[in-house]
Amino acid sequence: MEEHVLYDQQGGIVTLTLNDPARRNPISERGMVDAIIAALERIDADPAVRVAILTGAGSAFSSGGDLRAMQEAAPARAAAPAATPAYYRHGIQRIPLAFERINVPVIAAVNGPAIGAGLDLACMCDIRIAARSARFAESFVKVGIIAGDGGAWLLPRLVGFSRAAEMAFTGDPLSAEEALAAGLVSRVVADADLLPTARALAERIAVNPPHAVRMTKRLLLEGRTLRMDSLLEMAAAMQSLVHATGDHREAVAAFLEKRPPVFRGE
Repeated sequence: MEEHVLYDQQGGIVTLTLNDPARRNPISERGMVDAIIAALERIDADPAVRVAILTGAGSAFSSGGDLRAMQEAAPARAAAPAATPAYYRHGIQRIPLAFERINVPVIAAVNGPAIGAGLDLACMCDIRIAARSARFAESFVKVGIIAGDGGAWLLPRLVGFSRAAEMAFTGDPLSAEEALAAGLVSRVVADADLLPTARALAERIAVNPPHAVRMTKRLLLEGRTLRMDSLLEMAAAMQSLVHATGDHREAVAAFLEKRPPVFRGE
C-alpha cells in the first residue's frame, strides 16, 4: 500500500503531500489521520526542520471526507449515535489539535479543490497560497452534516464571522480569487508556479533563527485565545530564552558589521 502522506525533506524545508489522488485526498479515515499526525510530530521533533509545506497529490488539495465510507457507515451511526463522538475524537479531531501543538510554520500550497474538511485542513496551516484552479468550500451542509473538525472555530478567525457564516450556511464554493479577496489565502498564482512560490516563501522563513521563528508561531497561536496581559507574560518568558541564544548574538553582530548572518539553531 502506498504511503498516505509523502515526506520530502530538502535542507530545512519539508514538503508533505497527501497521497490518495484517486480519491482526491480525503482526510477523514484513520490511516490518513494517523499519517498526517505522525508527519507533524516528526517535523516538530526535528530541530533541523525550519518550515513545512502541505499540498495534495493529483488535481485536488483535499476532498475532505470520504463520502463512500460515510455512506457505508450511515446505518451504524444511526443505530448507535452515542458512539459517533468517540469516532470523531479519536479520528479527524486529532488533526487540528496536532496542528495546534506544532511550532514549525506550515504553508498550505492549495493545488486544487479544498472541500469541507479539506478547506478546514488548509485553515489549520499558518499561511495559504492558492493555485488559480483551487476552490474552497465549507460544504458540510450540502451533505447534511456540520463541521466536526474545528471549521467553526478556524474559519471565522480567518475571514470574519459574516463571511464564514455565509460559506457555512450555503456550502457554496469560492474561487481562488474570491478566497484572496476574503483573506482566506495570501496570494494566488498560476498552477505551475504554486510549489515554486511556496518553496520560495519557505526559504524566506527558513533563513531566520529557528528558535525565534518557532516561538513567534507559538505566540501567534496563543494570542488567538489569551488575554493581552497573559500573552505579554508569555512573551517576556520567551524573550529571556531567545536573548540567550547564539543566533540572537549572531544576528546583532551581523547587522552591526553589515554582513549576512549565519544561524546555527544555537
